[in-house]
Amino acid sequence: MAEERAEEHEREEEDYRLDGEVVDQILEAVAAEDAPRLAALMEPLHAADIADLLEQIGGAERRGILRLWGREIDGEILTEIDESIREEVIDAMPREVLAEAVRELDSDDVVDLIEDLEEPQQEAILEALDDTDRAAVEQSLAYPEYSAGRLMQREVVMAPEHWTVGEAIDHMRHNKKDLPEQFYHVILVDPRMKPTGYVTLGKILSSKRAVPLTSIVEDSFRTISVYQEEADVAYAFNQYHLISAAVVDENDRLVGIITIDDAMAVLDDEHEEDILRLAGVGDESAISDTVLETVRQRLPWLAVNLMTAILASGVIALFEDTIARLVALAVLMPIVASMGGNAGTQTLTVAVRALATKDLTESNVWRVVRREAVVGLLNGLAFALVMGAVAWVWFDTASLGLVIGAAMVINLFVAAVAGIVVPLSLEKLGADPALASGTFVTTVTDVVGFFAFLGLAGALLL
Repeated sequence: MAEERAEEHEREEEDYRLDGEVVDQILEAVAAEDAPRLAALMEPLHAADIADLLEQIGGAERRGILRLWGREIDGEILTEIDESIREEVIDAMPREVLAEAVRELDSDDVVDLIEDLEEPQQEAILEALDDTDRAAVEQSLAYPEYSAGRLMQREVVMAPEHWTVGEAIDHMRHNKKDLPEQFYHVILVDPRMKPTGYVTLGKILSSKRAVPLTSIVEDSFRTISVYQEEADVAYAFNQYHLISAAVVDENDRLVGIITIDDAMAVLDDEHEEDILRLAGVGDESAISDTVLETVRQRLPWLAVNLMTAILASGVIALFEDTIARLVALAVLMPIVASMGGNAGTQTLTVAVRALATKDLTESNVWRVVRREAVVGLLNGLAFALVMGAVAWVWFDTASLGLVIGAAMVINLFVAAVAGIVVPLSLEKLGADPALASGTFVTTVTDVVGFFAFLGLAGALLL
């Protein structure tokens, strides 16, 4: 029975990912210049899978697909394509196909599509829009980058706050062509266009026509400033379980709406950015990047790591005579440094994530610091016993076991404290904790680990 469930689960997983066999068949059709075969293979694929395909294959194969099948690309596919190849795809599309594709999109998707493009590509897309849509997109682009104004869509379903359920239903039926493809709430506004609440579609459909809309509003209603940072918007959606939120200008008038799909996309981008920055590979890395682009992103932080490694080596150089007189120290040094680095990374990862989710605040920071310090101390004591015994048996010297045990306690304690203090300090200074913390924490653990181990060895063993 368990095997059957496992096989069923495996089949379900295969249904939700791009099949390798299909990719091979697509590439064979491209190589054979077989446009009908390529169209038949591409037609069943979801827009997200098509975007993944274009991102994962090589440049020559991608250009072949765009040449043979480019006229079939629609707006949904364009919004799924990664920014790293989006410009290439748009350049390859016939102008009339591009125009039709962008007309299908809501204003927020158009803004997301063009905000990182070069001016010629931006103008080509804007020219494809009618005057009303173009004005809405240009107004959104006028707001600061990474703000709610860039994230919101201008297509809003609203109703005067004095309307009844029946009036709202009639209005939507008579203006169905103007409704967004997807929406969750009807926003209630006062005569000055200030939002006062919202009603879910479920409540509207389940209520009698004479019921006033104000009597079935949701308690979760809240507004977002058009200038609020999109990371804070995503946090609000996640924290307060929002499905959509009204966006207001500086005069508290309704200008747009943000829906949960856009907020969760921002949250996903924030998570990805944190992971990439913690690894020192930049926040724009993509699988489709060229060799030179990848080198450009990684080289600066490797250079910083080189400088910190030289600093750690300088500490070792201070104890050359000690190491020369007791070679066992050279064998055990990497263990102390490695354990400290791993312990620091554990605490650092938790701290950066807690800062990003706003779980680590001024009200609990010292409690968390104390907790991590105690955890580091206890872990240090545990591994001190292990490594002390190992060193004693390995080199038949009890004092050497005592030295590495003491160094282990010191380094794991310092690593735990540094793992939380460093990102906190960087945030206070206005720097991104995810971007620089790893390098500083590693430097601290290396320097402290080597200095403690070699210093204690010089004092106690020689």
